[in-house]
Amino acid sequence: MKIAIVGISGAVGQELLRILDARNFPVDELSLFGSARSAGRTYTYKGKDITVKEIKHNDDFKGIDIAFVSAGGSVSLEFAETITKYGAIMIDNSSAYRMDVDVPLVVPEVNAEAALNRPRNIIANPNCTTTQMVVALKPINDISKIKSVKVSTYQSASGAGAAAMDELQEQHKELINGEEPTISKFAFQLAYNVIPQVDVFTENGYTKEEMKMYHETRKIMNSDIEVSATCVRVPVLRAHSEAIWIETEQPVSISAAREALSKAEGVVLLDDPENKVYPMPLNAAGEDPVYVGRIRKDLTNPNGLTLWTSADQINKGAALNAVQIAEYLISQK
Repeated sequence: MKIAIVGISGAVGQELLRILDARNFPVDELSLFGSARSAGRTYTYKGKDITVKEIKHNDDFKGIDIAFVSAGGSVSLEFAETITKYGAIMIDNSSAYRMDVDVPLVVPEVNAEAALNRPRNIIANPNCTTTQMVVALKPINDISKIKSVKVSTYQSASGAGAAAMDELQEQHKELINGEEPTISKFAFQLAYNVIPQVDVFTENGYTKEEMKMYHETRKIMNSDIEVSATCVRVPVLRAHSEAIWIETEQPVSISAAREALSKAEGVVLLDDPENKVYPMPLNAAGEDPVYVGRIRKDLTNPNGLTLWTSADQINKGAALNAVQIAEYLISQK
């Protein structure tokens, strides 16, 4: 099995390297690619030093079985044909191909089989907030079809990359020292603040991030489910959280929801509020599952449930989901 990682120097690229090792993914040969700036760096995988190549329009992907691509949408768009022309499967972490009708958008716990129908040999990894949410929605939807979802996200700095995480830490240091905070990766100071904008605004007043949750959820769940989102950046280093309101066609009891979620793949139920047991990003950081808790009836809707989730944005929200897609493909051979 010959594997490539494109965008190795970024936060997701580094997490891919760690997860492949931790899960004993069957790698016989690993190639690493990056920009001209990253080329020449070396990374160690299973005791072997591997030098990063600059990604170019050449034959470097000949013989590659699976390429994990996490270098931004512009790189994905430019190099998709180069990566796939000799048969490599491109698992893309950008938003470039997510809504293309001939590119499957896959969360293995929800729609793994969609990965088998890939006319262009490209599989898209969803947006991190969508991934986290649909893993929690799937067990409820299996009981009674979900008609609509309202969600408010609490998104960590990690969603904007490694440099954004560094900026948040630096801002705290600067403010403690009485200095002006460095503001580069975000529109405003994030330390001691929340920013009710993730990505740019669209004509309807929602941001692109919020509209991604609408469109991607419908595609992944193969449903006409309606989604209304408010996405917020919060001063958390790593791991996103979401408050989710669900309306189902038929009422779903709290006990039925808890039972379904406790058995669901990729979910860990933390739902004992009397003893202060519920998901938090502090505990989800660096972990694999989507943690779900605070399950309760929606006071405004007899067919409504409300719940809270936390999950690692870099892990399940990006790198882990991509590796799980690859694991599924291998299991189907």
